[in-house]
Amino acid sequence: MSETLAASDDAADDLAVDLDLARGGDDAAFGRLVAPLRRELHAHCYRMLGSAHDADDALQDALLRAWRGLGRFEGRSSLRTWLYTVATRTCLDLVDARGRRALPVDLGPASDHVVTGDVPLTEVAWLGPYPDEPGARAEQRESVELAFVAALQHLPGNQRAALVLFEVLGFSAAEIATTMDTSTASVNSALQRARKLVAERVPSVSQQRTLRELDDARLREIVAGYSAALERGDADALVALLTEDVTWSMPPMGHWYAGLAPVTAFARAVPLGGSCGSWRHVEVTANGQPALAGYRRPPEAAADAPHVPWSIDVLTLRGDRIAAVTSFIGAEHHARFGLPASLP
Repeated sequence: MSETLAASDDAADDLAVDLDLARGGDDAAFGRLVAPLRRELHAHCYRMLGSAHDADDALQDALLRAWRGLGRFEGRSSLRTWLYTVATRTCLDLVDARGRRALPVDLGPASDHVVTGDVPLTEVAWLGPYPDEPGARAEQRESVELAFVAALQHLPGNQRAALVLFEVLGFSAAEIATTMDTSTASVNSALQRARKLVAERVPSVSQQRTLRELDDARLREIVAGYSAALERGDADALVALLTEDVTWSMPPMGHWYAGLAPVTAFARAVPLGGSCGSWRHVEVTANGQPALAGYRRPPEAAADAPHVPWSIDVLTLRGDRIAAVTSFIGAEHHARFGLPASLP
């Protein structure tokens, strides 16, 4: 125990030294201070903004603000709390400037017929997938699940920030009031309204709980079965994995499908219909959920042409069936997940 205390004291001394150096303009010392917090701050920005790309911008801007304002950090709170304050205020500025992110289900009712010529809606700011951090705890994964992050996007910025800071990060209402430069009463009011809306939009059973209750072998079977069904063009095998009320959406495409019959018709006509060509997949995890990175070889390509990045398919499970497929289309997502540029 004495060795542990000594190590803790050494770490505190190192922190104090780096803080003094950073206040004096040593950017390397500042880098050492923020390095252990960078990933969690980025996840915070993603929850607030619904986009890993926007989170990049927000974190970069927040750290620049923190670097320039470090002389005003008086140590009355922890450095972590102060950095979250800076990051939250930065995100709130971006929420005001860029608006909220959306999924196709937010734009209108499900399509009543298959749309084979769907085109991207470039005027919509789309919610994007988020790569899982290796070794992340269940509660960290739960706080970036698609349903939760999508629900947050329906909240005004102040309610969004209050809910994330309180429910996810464990800040007190008084600390949040300081962060947001408001009163504790205003924070409690924002929390009450935010909880009501989120409860209406987020399933009572989280994906983390579903995954914990699901046998590992069955989970592997579901993910592998989805991949194999697409690669073989096997509609029956795919349908066997789906719930009766399954949904399938494909941001940035605006159309989406709900119910086993419409989803089956879409699957037969589009991803399994030959117009997409052939498929290959790599298993990943995104937003705390099982996912597959899809690679496509167009039908007009040569037989030995590579499969190129197409989508990140995030699977939402209910029990041991797929209740939703959210296919985030765009090669830029693969690069963020550290995936290869092509597959054979």
